[in-house]
Amino acid sequence: MNYVQGFVIAVPTANKQKFIDHAAMFDPLFIEFGALRVLECWGEDVPRGKQTDFFGAVKCRDDETVVFSWIEWPDRATCDAGMEKMMADPRLDPQAHPMPFDGARMIFGGFSPVVAIG
Repeated sequence: MNYVQGFVIAVPTANKQKFIDHAAMFDPLFIEFGALRVLECWGEDVPRGKQTDFFGAVKCRDDETVVFSWIEWPDRATCDAGMEKMMADPRLDPQAHPMPFDGARMIFGGFSPVVAIG
């Protein structure tokens, strides 16, 4: 079964197009390095929780929008190899192409699906 990396970030709402442009530039590299699919999802219906929520997880401010993204890989080995290539690729130089959000507040993880329907 596939392997999935999930990400939640807070992006300044004013940077929506910058975020889309950044993703359009770099997400194809994940595919180049073995990913099957990349989805970047702009928060539209994200409720605030009473105990915890996406906003709190990334310390989202009032002028920011929660973004939920994931990368689907054929397996964990391909993911690990692909991410190693991504980190070493000079095209990802953060000095030349800074992220349009605060990466220090990003939460992420790798997941093995246990149920898949459809």
